[in-house]
Amino acid sequence: MSDEDSGLRERLTKQGEETIGKLAQDLLENPLVNGAIARAFEAREKAAQAQEAALGALNIPTAADIERLTRRVRSVSQRLEGIEDAVDRLDERLAGLGLSAIEQRLEAIQDQLTALSADKARAKAGSKSG
Repeated sequence: MSDEDSGLRERLTKQGEETIGKLAQDLLENPLVNGAIARAFEAREKAAQAQEAALGALNIPTAADIERLTRRVRSVSQRLEGIEDAVDRLDERLAGLGLSAIEQRLEAIQDQLTALSADKARAKAGSKSG
């Protein structure tokens, strides 16, 4: 292509862009077009509300309901992962203590309970004899 052809093409492109820009600006400034656009958006909003009401009446979830449910499931999943991590840490701690240490602690608790039961029995017997 020659320089003359590319120059002509650039001028025509620029003129076309300017013309389209001016036309768009004129349309946006036109109160009739502006009002029509506003009414179209209002109608769209009313239709969306009516659709949501109809879906609710039919007990069918809307996209917003599904999105909320998705967020809640994601939140529960994250909490569950945290609980799983905590259980794993607890399991590791228990494994580190060893079974014999746990058995010793349980035996000590059982001995204390036996002693408390004996004390209670003696106190009860003492109150009956007195």
